[in-house]
Amino acid sequence: MRNFEERRFTILLIFITVLVIFSIRLFYMQIINDYWKDRAAQISEYKVYTYPPRGIIYDRNGKKMVENKTFYDLMVIPKYLKEIDTTAFCKLVGITKEQFIKKINEAKKYSRYVPSPFEKQISSDNFERISEELYKYPGFYAQERMLRGYSQEIGAHVLGYISEVDSTDIKANPYYRSGDFIGKKGLEQAYEYELRGVRGVKYILKDAIGNETGSFENGKYDTAAMQGHNLYCTIDANLQAYGEMLMQNKKGSIVCIEPSSGEILALISAPTYNPSLMTGREKGKNYLTLLRNDSLKPLYNRAIQAMYPPGSIFKMVQSLIALEEGVITTHTGFSCDKSLVGCHAHPTANDLKKAIQFSCNPYFYQTTRRIIQQGKSKNAFIDSELGLAKWTKYMHSFGLGIDLGIDMPSVKKGFIPDTAFYNQPWPKGHGKHRWAFSTIYSISIGQGEVLVTPLQMANIAAIIANRGYYYIPHFIKGIGEKGNIPEYFLKKNHTLVSKTHFEFVADAMRAVVEEPGGTGGRAKIPGITVCGKTGTAENPHGEDHAVFIAFAPMENPKIAISVYVENAGFGGVWAAPIASLMMEKYIKGSVSDTLKEKQIKDAVILDTKKYKATLSSKKKKRNR
Repeated sequence: MRNFEERRFTILLIFITVLVIFSIRLFYMQIINDYWKDRAAQISEYKVYTYPPRGIIYDRNGKKMVENKTFYDLMVIPKYLKEIDTTAFCKLVGITKEQFIKKINEAKKYSRYVPSPFEKQISSDNFERISEELYKYPGFYAQERMLRGYSQEIGAHVLGYISEVDSTDIKANPYYRSGDFIGKKGLEQAYEYELRGVRGVKYILKDAIGNETGSFENGKYDTAAMQGHNLYCTIDANLQAYGEMLMQNKKGSIVCIEPSSGEILALISAPTYNPSLMTGREKGKNYLTLLRNDSLKPLYNRAIQAMYPPGSIFKMVQSLIALEEGVITTHTGFSCDKSLVGCHAHPTANDLKKAIQFSCNPYFYQTTRRIIQQGKSKNAFIDSELGLAKWTKYMHSFGLGIDLGIDMPSVKKGFIPDTAFYNQPWPKGHGKHRWAFSTIYSISIGQGEVLVTPLQMANIAAIIANRGYYYIPHFIKGIGEKGNIPEYFLKKNHTLVSKTHFEFVADAMRAVVEEPGGTGGRAKIPGITVCGKTGTAENPHGEDHAVFIAFAPMENPKIAISVYVENAGFGGVWAAPIASLMMEKYIKGSVSDTLKEKQIKDAVILDTKKYKATLSSKKKKRNR
């Protein structure tokens, strides 16, 4: 028994001895000696990412709108830093000593062994000078990045920009890691997956002094970067540039659509900005400058985000609904009773064509009242609810108050009031069975609660041009070598109104521009029949906004357009001529009236007070 106890003690002692030896060895390897820690870091942590070229964006004619330019990130590995001439280094890179100390401390805090960015997005020109001296500064090296470049520096609101990912982006998509770039706004965001490609990675080994000794396991785990797909967009770069030129020193937008396809030919939001400001080392500073420019809001995409009362351009839609419902005919006449709603002086509108041509407000008051109150119920409140519910369905079929589904982020739906809206308790609504047409009559002339975006109104012009249907407006003609686009862009979306009624309204729009007394005479184009409609969107904060929609030619239309010029008053004065110049430029390739072009180009309509001084002393009547 005693021998057993002795043996058990001996075995236990052996186990304890071995355990102590291993513990001491592990302590030495992990705490005292850095070799294995360094070696582990070299193998498991040190990897170089290779970033593929992002897809190029071309316009509809094959011109490059967005390409790739080489930039460099200056990387640092704190482990290999040595004493350097800090003053000379800061001068070389273009930073202060305070910035140098801060960046080094941040890098050390991140990791002594893993490389981290020291200075990002250095242009090729600047890096050429830096690279010649970089050998003097151990621990620093360059990592090539492909960022965006712009040949014409146009279309900032269409194209968007790329930016370094933040924690929200990484959380939303595990593909991204700190230091990656992602599309923000515009096509860069909408087609991020197609444009970004797939980054590659190389695992490499280094010796104790930082020299590369080869790839990890002969590159077994390395992956190659895959280039992003090119995008072939619908934008006509020449037309886009021309529109941006016309809208300089103005606030507003221009949207041009090819009716036969739904392809967006130009989308201008003014004021705009140079897209090159959103790339390179000064991007953050430039972004803040643009963001803080509150009075002009150059980052705000008015074409798809601004919501305005449509004004008189809404009268065509009211006409079409009324004809389809059979509450009027093309020969129906109403007197211009200004006690119902204000109007301007015009010849007698004794039928629908003249009412559109002369833009008679009381006529459309009477017309819309017949749509809303059709006598389906003896109770006027219930009757109005029934009529408005039907009216709302018609409006949605025209793409108003709904998501059109275009390939662009942050698009607003506008607003079409429905029975649920008006049935809300005061002050949000009027309360159930407490409103009738007399309460909401302002919707008849495109005012009150009705709101639309410039994109939606250009689409209305395209619908009338097509005599009753539209394709979803979109920016992409093809993706990659195969040139595929989503099938739903190719589907016709029909309104609830018959084609025959559109023929009549299209002719009335022709009269607006081409015949005497029409409010859109300044939209005429020599040799081309233009169909258009002026409007004035009420603005409680100053001068009203000028509005015009049109399409041309009348038969086989090639372009539909909406123009909004904020604080410019009557739509026929400024919006109509801008539209005519854009349409002529696209159809003919040049403009014939260079005097009109110069007048529009030189006009400054930013300060309402200054602009109003150029108007006649008598304010232009609203809702023309």
